[in-house]
Amino acid sequence: MKKIFTSLLLTASFAFAMAQTISFDKTIINYGQIQSGDDGVRLFTVTNVGDKPLIISKVEAACGCTTPQITKEPIMPGKSAILRVGYNTGLVGAFSKDIKVYSNDPKNERSVVTIQGNVERFRTHEGYVERKDRYN
Repeated sequence: MKKIFTSLLLTASFAFAMAQTISFDKTIINYGQIQSGDDGVRLFTVTNVGDKPLIISKVEAACGCTTPQITKEPIMPGKSAILRVGYNTGLVGAFSKDIKVYSNDPKNERSVVTIQGNVERFRTHEGYVERKDRYN
């Protein structure tokens, strides 16, 4: 009985060691101080550090002001993909938004990355104005 239990434990350990594993180059991107209308796109690098294909099944933003995009193709072992996250910089004020990344990583089925920063009104020589020219 002891041998069977030990054998099952070793098999389970080996199965988990041989799996797809998600890794991010960073989990937080701080935009810092930006102006209304500035480019709101930032990039996270997602890497499969496992030995089986990693499948990103869904990316989910906290609200409609944040738009995440990633390939639907499997990420092969040792390869990377770009998670492109856009934020609507027409919204003035401080922000912190989580993006949930769902994958087939058995130890981390739901990962969270965060974008944060502060959007200021666009400055001109006369003072602050809303910068709407990029949204027409």
